[in-house]
Amino acid sequence: MLHEPIAAAPAESPARQAEERTFRSHDGTEIFYRFWPAVSAEAKGAVVLFHRGHEHGGRMAHLVDELRMPDHAFYAWDARGNGRSEGERGYAPSFSALVRDIDCFMREIAGRDGFAAQDIALIAQSFGAVLAAAWAHDYAPKLRAMVLASPAFSVKLYVPFAKEGIALWQKIKGRFFVNSYVKANLLTHDPVRIASFENDPLITRPIASNILVELYQHAARIVADARAITVPTQLLLSGSDWVVRHPPQHEFFVNLGSRIKERHVLPGFFHDTLGERDRAKALDLIRPFLEGQFVSPAEAVDLKQADIAGYTRDEADRLASPLDLLSPTGLYWALSRAFIRIGSWFSRGMKVGVGTGFDSGSTLDYIYENEPRGLGPIGRMVDRTFLDAIGWRGIRQRKLNLEELIGTSLAMLKAGGRPGHILDIAAGHGRYVLDAIAKSPDPPASVRLRDYSDLNVELGRKLIAERQLPASVSFQRADAFDGDGLARLDPAPDLAIVSGLYELFSDNALIARSLGGLARAMQPGSLLIYTNQPWHPQLEMIARSLTSHRGGQAWVMRRRTQGEMDQLVEAAGFEKLDQRIDQWGIFTVSLARRL
Repeated sequence: MLHEPIAAAPAESPARQAEERTFRSHDGTEIFYRFWPAVSAEAKGAVVLFHRGHEHGGRMAHLVDELRMPDHAFYAWDARGNGRSEGERGYAPSFSALVRDIDCFMREIAGRDGFAAQDIALIAQSFGAVLAAAWAHDYAPKLRAMVLASPAFSVKLYVPFAKEGIALWQKIKGRFFVNSYVKANLLTHDPVRIASFENDPLITRPIASNILVELYQHAARIVADARAITVPTQLLLSGSDWVVRHPPQHEFFVNLGSRIKERHVLPGFFHDTLGERDRAKALDLIRPFLEGQFVSPAEAVDLKQADIAGYTRDEADRLASPLDLLSPTGLYWALSRAFIRIGSWFSRGMKVGVGTGFDSGSTLDYIYENEPRGLGPIGRMVDRTFLDAIGWRGIRQRKLNLEELIGTSLAMLKAGGRPGHILDIAAGHGRYVLDAIAKSPDPPASVRLRDYSDLNVELGRKLIAERQLPASVSFQRADAFDGDGLARLDPAPDLAIVSGLYELFSDNALIARSLGGLARAMQPGSLLIYTNQPWHPQLEMIARSLTSHRGGQAWVMRRRTQGEMDQLVEAAGFEKLDQRIDQWGIFTVSLARRL
């Protein structure tokens, strides 16, 4: 049931009346939103509004008329746990769940009203602006533009060490709620807005501790890696903001990878930038920016050469550069490598990594099993610490996301009358594919697992035998980058899977050759599942301390932004349909269709 208001929310503008709608998000939560159709017979595009924390879409409704863009449709949601949407007040399972809600909202808009991402601009404020920026970073949508007003990348907590205290208390006690300290007269100078805020029964004062802690973590990630965002962006900052800090906002702007970007500081404005008394000054900046982007051709920044010249190439080159062994940094990483060697005497997982490479199929299969083993209790304790590293937790979540999308794909293929021939071109031991088909109610016609490593093929065949799987499930040695070999596959795969492979190779020509071979083999309507690593918190530790399966050399990875990976897939002839990402923002799993 929807959360019923005690009294009516602030009245909608009489000029453009809103339709009230709902949709079911990824976990079944019912999200309420308002829709204002364009006044003209044919809309020139759509503008989606995202409210600040504690509030709801009704408090953004005034912008529909004040922006004076009658030829554009408008949307405004109530985020889960807020306003008239379902969910415990002020709570979400994670920050990433809220970001995925945005992705589901955009799919709702596209499916119901036909507005694709390139037809949409976002206007987002405060906490909503951080969510919007995270969505643009993690999902790489082809948005027409976005306007971020006073993004809450860093909330001012006036109690010393409040952020650290909240995180510590959550570890000790578990989830709890923090009430907002902000008074309405610190948000805006507009007396009408102040009164409406104080009397609005849909304002949600508490916010869950997990969301506060994760807000800081994800905001830091998005600000530091804003080069990945290429959407035309306008940033509006309130000059007298009592709620959030300015330095991260300016850092975000400097880091933005958008070719078209604007920054405006509005003197004297409090935090509610778009609800200030003099907000006409802000709206007079937004209107021409959005109208200009809507009339301009929607041209994405070409990222397919980012392996040759790009910021992730620069990052990888720095990580591959040797350190002076006598420098403090050099000594630190030398000790780190030594500790890993010593740890491998006790920890089974570390021994497998040292012996076969930490990026090998054997290591990943051990990570999937997630059972600490080693020399006595100390060895098992060391192994548990190894298995609980954030990167390995992300790998295990990637496996779950793979299994989900494999199941979804098999259901789609069955509905389309396809037999369901599965191919994985670099399966490791193949555990995630075998686990996925075991869970699926739609058995595939065949499963062909492939890998370049003789050891992986041997152990993969052993796993198939242990599970007593039929002859339609096979494992062969093959090169995933042999485009011509892939193109000759018979029968053609209805579902091709590439997991954890492309992340290990920085050269986009290799990836294009592999994807091109798959595309030549696959019929229109066939499906592709591919993974990516747009971000990782331990890149330097991996590069300086861990070894690869390729001759024991340093494991240096070049990240691909999600936009770069999606463009490589699109260039091969596929259309992206859906995506999953773990709660830390490390690994993505995407589903695409052969055009």
